[in-house]
Amino acid sequence: MNWDLSKLYSGFDDPKLIADASAAFEQVANVRAMIAKLPGDAPAENLAAVVRAMQSAAGLQIKVSEFAYLTLAVDANCEPARAFYSRVIDLNAEWAQLNSALSRYLGGADDLEAQIESNSLLAEHAFMLRELKKDAAHVIDPAVEPAVLKMQMTGGTSWEQLRDQLDSNLMIPFEQDGREVQLPLSAIRGLANSPSADVRRRAYEAELAAYPRIEIPMAACLNGIKGEALTLCELRHYDSVLDTALDASRMDRATLDALLSAMRKSLPMFRRYFRLKARLLGYDGGLKFYDLCAPVGEAGQKYTLDEARDMLVEVMGRFSPRMAGLIDRAFRERWIDAYPREGKQGGAFCSGVHPLGISYVMTNFEGSYSSVSTLAHELGHAYHSSCLNDASVLMCDYPMPLAETASIFNETLLMEKTLETAGDATKLTLLEQQIGDAAQVVVDILSRYLFETEVVERRKDHPLSPRELCAIMLEAQKQTYGDGLDPKFLHPYMWACKPHYYSTSIHFYNFPYAFGMLFGLGVYARYLEKGEAFLPEYDRLLAATGSGSVREVAASVGIDVADEAFWMQSIRTLEEKVDAFERLASARLG
Repeated sequence: MNWDLSKLYSGFDDPKLIADASAAFEQVANVRAMIAKLPGDAPAENLAAVVRAMQSAAGLQIKVSEFAYLTLAVDANCEPARAFYSRVIDLNAEWAQLNSALSRYLGGADDLEAQIESNSLLAEHAFMLRELKKDAAHVIDPAVEPAVLKMQMTGGTSWEQLRDQLDSNLMIPFEQDGREVQLPLSAIRGLANSPSADVRRRAYEAELAAYPRIEIPMAACLNGIKGEALTLCELRHYDSVLDTALDASRMDRATLDALLSAMRKSLPMFRRYFRLKARLLGYDGGLKFYDLCAPVGEAGQKYTLDEARDMLVEVMGRFSPRMAGLIDRAFRERWIDAYPREGKQGGAFCSGVHPLGISYVMTNFEGSYSSVSTLAHELGHAYHSSCLNDASVLMCDYPMPLAETASIFNETLLMEKTLETAGDATKLTLLEQQIGDAAQVVVDILSRYLFETEVVERRKDHPLSPRELCAIMLEAQKQTYGDGLDPKFLHPYMWACKPHYYSTSIHFYNFPYAFGMLFGLGVYARYLEKGEAFLPEYDRLLAATGSGSVREVAASVGIDVADEAFWMQSIRTLEEKVDAFERLASARLG
């Protein structure tokens, strides 16, 4: 199944796309002119007119940007998309200057609260306006901002695009069914889920052997992006790149410290799981990296895409008919691009198109339970976005840490409902899958956080070579996985295959995942306590994510995310899963 983007536009020669792009540029310019004319004591109606004009411009910007981005995500070699994407970058730069102009104005508006109180449209956008006022301290000097944004287009943004092309076009020779074939990197990495130990090992070896072909340009991309981040950090008056990430995440350092502390305390538990999994796979000591995703127990079960859809509609329907309906609609209307192919990005994502009230989901489905769980995860994002359909287009963005709430909830719901009717052999398989996924989000994410912290620090002094990047990655894996992994079988090139390090808009694109998973487990615990009565509260929680900080939104359901005790409750939930897995594994091992 390939997704149907005709809901946006029919192609890059569609007159509607060309007209919308032109109108978007014109409207953004008009809004900036309106902001420039705002007097210091502007009445609320003037500011409301700016907000109303921004809503129109944002709707157009989202549609034209998403069409280009989604096209390139599944076809990195589409020349019309690549050519049009340069216009998208220009438009984003214009929008950034619009936000900066409004932020500067609001920074000097002493009567903002009075204006909000006197106008219903401003009251609806109060959180956005207050955030923009606060951000005035980090706006780039207007004398240099246009030049900086233009340089980003040929700097970090270009590096990010190059990285995606390198990744999408890396074809790797692999022996399959007695003949040599060329597989994209995403398909090779998908073989980590194979029930065959020989296939997993050979795929791992083929993957590592392929990276030297692209390691020099990949390192250049990473150095360029992190070097630019450090420069922007200075221009925006932040103390560190991490502070920019926390600000973008609407999260404070106390919350991050509580989260990281709990993650570190969980490492012995996960290492116990890794060693136990190695025994189930037939050897002692640490797990080999290529066996991290190896299925155990009844590992050979495969699902067709239709079977996955039926499973998700049935399971999610037990929780919420609305969620089941959305999933069915996503398949029926082809919001989903399911299978790996040449030119398509690896991994998976969901991208909401608020003006249409729909979300597009990209996966690299290969038939394992993990693929079904990934679909559940991404469709959780789609459900989250649907809870914001009635919000203003300017209030539908939610921070990364809260972005994982519905996706993790879906994963957990799928797993728990599946476990209810499973026999011991199937439970062993499913528990291992659940714990393995959690280990990736806690242990591997912590290794990524340590890696990025070290890279950013060293980049202040010099560009890092591929060899240095590999060494930092290996050290980060040793610190987190410890004796849970066999030190002879690690993955030094994880920095090259994970796109998260190369985002120009979100640095430290790692800890929000751990936050999201552990927070999602905490929200699921609330559901177990309250049953069906929790559903309206759940929808309200998701709808609130566009209009509050992480701590504020969490507090709305009685959770203090700056308290390490909350995170440890979720860790203990996972520890119960590890204990149950160990009992089943011990019975099998005898």
